[in-house]
Amino acid sequence: MALTKAKDIRELSADERLKRLRDLRQESMNLRLQRSAGTLENPARFKQVRREIAQILTISNDQA
Repeated sequence: MALTKAKDIRELSADERLKRLRDLRQESMNLRLQRSAGTLENPARFKQVRREIAQILTISNDQA
């Protein structure tokens, strides 16, 4: 589930944002492992994951 709009992220509860953040960080780690093993299929996904992590952190800090 790719949340790309800040509005969608703001509608999530704090617990849901935290869970999404954990999932994205796990995905980021998996992408790094795939890249090192040479089995990475979509290198552009790195940028998408980093951007979404930043959006979640920014919105979480605004609402705190």
